[in-house]
Amino acid sequence: MKVNGRFRTSLFFRLFIIFSATVLVFFVIIVLSLRQIDRNWRAQRINPLPDFFLDNITLIVDNIGMPPDLLRASQLSEELSLTILIRSPHINWQSDEQSDIDITDLSFLRDLSDEAAVLQAGSEEVIRVARGGYEYFFNRRVPTLSEYDMVVVYIGLTLAAIVLLLNFWMVRRLLEPVRQLREGAERICAGDLSYRVKSNRPDELGELTESVNHMADSLQSMLEAKRQLLLAISHELRTPITRAKLQLEFMDEGVIRTNLRDDIDEIDLLISDLIEAERLSNQHAALLAEHVDFAAYIGLVLEPYKSYLGGLTYVRPEQDASVSIDKLRTRLLLTNIVNNAIRHGEGGPITVTVSFSDNEAMVEVVDKGEGIAPEHIDHLSEPFYRADSARQRHTGGFGLGLYLCRLIAEAHGGNLTISSVLGEGTQVKVHLPYEQESEYGEEHHNHH
Repeated sequence: MKVNGRFRTSLFFRLFIIFSATVLVFFVIIVLSLRQIDRNWRAQRINPLPDFFLDNITLIVDNIGMPPDLLRASQLSEELSLTILIRSPHINWQSDEQSDIDITDLSFLRDLSDEAAVLQAGSEEVIRVARGGYEYFFNRRVPTLSEYDMVVVYIGLTLAAIVLLLNFWMVRRLLEPVRQLREGAERICAGDLSYRVKSNRPDELGELTESVNHMADSLQSMLEAKRQLLLAISHELRTPITRAKLQLEFMDEGVIRTNLRDDIDEIDLLISDLIEAERLSNQHAALLAEHVDFAAYIGLVLEPYKSYLGGLTYVRPEQDASVSIDKLRTRLLLTNIVNNAIRHGEGGPITVTVSFSDNEAMVEVVDKGEGIAPEHIDHLSEPFYRADSARQRHTGGFGLGLYLCRLIAEAHGGNLTISSVLGEGTQVKVHLPYEQESEYGEEHHNHH
């Protein structure tokens, strides 16, 4: 029973039933249409020449009469589906005005009786009966589709089209989960591991949907375990880092102490960035948002960079706007971008521009440095990605800065974009909405 039930709910079985039913319905429509047309033709058609006339030629001529009754001849022409022509010195008549039979050029084929013969008139065979000074010519009228037949054909075609549309709708409905699975796979691939494809189908597509959802559950569990492990390791590293800093204070001043302090500070910064990145990548993390005058705040963040030898220019709009942001994380975002610009700007000028449009605040940082090759641009905001595989400090840290910047922008409901021309410089844009809703937004609205 279980096997039979599974067979009945099988997608392939249901598709087989749909297509089999479609073929059967098409066959029935075509057969019925042709049968109806054939029945109509049979009602109009006579037996082929010459057999019909061998049995009935005398009867036909007798019915027309002598001299010919043209009205009766016209009636017989319609009833028997014949073209009748009558010739004599005084009569030149034919039943079908549109007939193109040419009896002026006839060739003899064979005799049927003393007064009847089969003649060839062009491509047509005609029967000629000569009686009492009159010549009667008979030709079988070729059956054609009548208006009734055309109606039958059109009805058949309409029914066939309806069946096709119904078949298309049924298959489309049957395969609707495929579209849902594609959308779900794209969302999961984009990082939305909490998304699940909804389906209550008992067939193969339902099983595939459950497998995709199970895969997403597994991925989410593994990533959450990785995140928790990384956070735990990062927190545990704080203790030895603190002890190393304390031991460093007892060392004599010198190059070794300076280098050790730089290395320990860099490790400490890496741990801070790792912890902050994991907190922001957690969808339950909330921003400590408050409304600030955005352009003025960006100016305060840039104050320490006024001493940059290459020159840092800040361009701000005449009209400021109040934007709800997490101040500490926004400061971290901007300082990371500016530090990158200084590090890779080759001592050139840096321009920071703030602008507002369409309820969106934008911060743009442009340097005139070494630039970035096109194949690296799409990967720069990925964790630990480096265009330069070297791990030295002067080449740009450990590849977490722009990843953290992207997370901060997205946590605010915005985004970060990077464009660059190799050898000419790099442009980083951060787009933030004017009003960022958060559970702390109203609470901190008037704290600025």
